[in-house]
Amino acid sequence: MTISNREAASQLETLIGRYPVLAPIRQDIEEAYGILKDCYDGGGKLLIAGNGGSCADSQHIVGELMKGFCKRRPLPEEARRALTDADPEAGAEIADKLQEGLMAIALTDHQALNTAFANDVDPNFCFAQQVWGYGRKGDVLLAISTSGNSRNLMYAVAAARAKGMKVIGLTGKDGGRLAVAADCAIIAPSQETYMIQELHLPIYHALCLMLEDTYFHE
Repeated sequence: MTISNREAASQLETLIGRYPVLAPIRQDIEEAYGILKDCYDGGGKLLIAGNGGSCADSQHIVGELMKGFCKRRPLPEEARRALTDADPEAGAEIADKLQEGLMAIALTDHQALNTAFANDVDPNFCFAQQVWGYGRKGDVLLAISTSGNSRNLMYAVAAARAKGMKVIGLTGKDGGRLAVAADCAIIAPSQETYMIQELHLPIYHALCLMLEDTYFHE
């Protein structure tokens, strides 16, 4: 795809310039950006899941999307007025402190739900249960797996498919089952788990920056 936003396109150029090893998967990163943009254009949300280091990455991504990353993202005037109407005393301060966000949920964070479901039903289906509960047509599931073969993620992918969601796989090695099942697979070009994880971070940072530049202008 061609990225129409110049700032977003520049972020991708910067990524490839800093990490030339990612040049062969540039088109896949562009495709993932397009899926995410379509999601947010349609009022959808991003669900993210992964295990171990990829669990931490899931939470990291939410932090970059739900608040200002490199831009502050001030609230529009309509939102500021609504907050002032809701609380005439503190509304202006609330409006000054809040920032616009892109809706993203890390399925790894809900310990009470996940431990209850693991204890009562099956731990391999915790992510799938949340996809089933949160997911709507037009939403996106970002599944992060260095091998591409994590069972709990593949069950979540099936749930997302059944809900009419798009699936992005962020993986490595040969992509595994996730690369086959996803609408778009970004396969970090490495065989070592820690090296794959080292490449995942600049990839998802670039995607977050591309989305921020698309939707927020200082």
